[in-house]
Amino acid sequence: MTQEPEILARVVSGVGVITLNRPKALHALNRAMCEAMIEALQAWRDDESVQSVLIDHSGERGFCAGGDIRMIAESGAGDASEAKAFFKTEYQLNHLLFEYSKAVTAIVDGIVMGGGVGISEPADVRIATERTTYAMPETGIGLFPDVGGGWFLPRLPGQTGVWLALTGARLKAADTVFLGIHTHYLPTDALEAFRAILSADPAYPIDVADGLEDDPGEAPIEAQLEAIDRLFAFDTVEEIFAALEADGTDWALAQLAMLKSKSPQSLKVSLRQLRTGAKLETFADNMAMEYALGGRVVSTHDFQEGVRAVIIDKDNAPKWSPADLLGVTDETLDALFAPLPDEEAWTPLA
Repeated sequence: MTQEPEILARVVSGVGVITLNRPKALHALNRAMCEAMIEALQAWRDDESVQSVLIDHSGERGFCAGGDIRMIAESGAGDASEAKAFFKTEYQLNHLLFEYSKAVTAIVDGIVMGGGVGISEPADVRIATERTTYAMPETGIGLFPDVGGGWFLPRLPGQTGVWLALTGARLKAADTVFLGIHTHYLPTDALEAFRAILSADPAYPIDVADGLEDDPGEAPIEAQLEAIDRLFAFDTVEEIFAALEADGTDWALAQLAMLKSKSPQSLKVSLRQLRTGAKLETFADNMAMEYALGGRVVSTHDFQEGVRAVIIDKDNAPKWSPADLLGVTDETLDALFAPLPDEEAWTPLA
């Protein structure tokens, strides 16, 4: 029995189509999948018969639930070389998509988290459906919102990116389109029409999406924007905790309770990541920062413990160390964020 390829890449009516094809794992990315996508994108870059690119997925369960976390944790428990090799390739794919010269469309139908965000956010056209659920839940496993989160999240309206990064909140399409995470809402029964019209006009996916887009409905997050901007505007997690506690509303206390369940180290790492990323001049600079950070964080106690609690044992009772914010010092953060030597640093594809 031959195994189905995990990435299907082909050209259909002027569109280079990349289909994620690992449905049993919710299309979680591994290094080979990233390499296959890079190979296709590089082949199509100068191919005049390919006028735009479409990224989608097989099956109905989700777009992409992230990366191969078990492998990353196992590698981080050793010398982290395999995890670093994965991050290097994945981030080169993210950057290639970000800088790509032809229009890219991502049909984000279903669950999109972590690595799935990394391959969809750089796209010019990002289509959400009624099945879309978006989240960056990394602080719950001792990680941080990588794959470009340091660039994209602080560029969302107000402090919504900080709120999303720290709490791991899950959003549906009405909110993702409202915030600009996704550019269009199409119900799933309109996707076939989108593909058909795109086949006839492959160079202009945004025009096709504009012509078919529907109203996702009222965005629940709109009612919380003032509170998010006020309570998540601080540069330390301690100040955010204090502001939420002082606010005392049901919503604020619910956010505080959520934050208290996360890794204290991850909360501080993620806030610094976003505040730093907001000031960086290029996406490549952000990816270099995240690569240095990721290669270190995967070997920390909290990442190993978070993966054990959430993914391996599934007891959802991680024992973080340090157990509180006070224990996560500036010296710890400085060491995690230190730039790598030139010969080890991340670089984009040539």
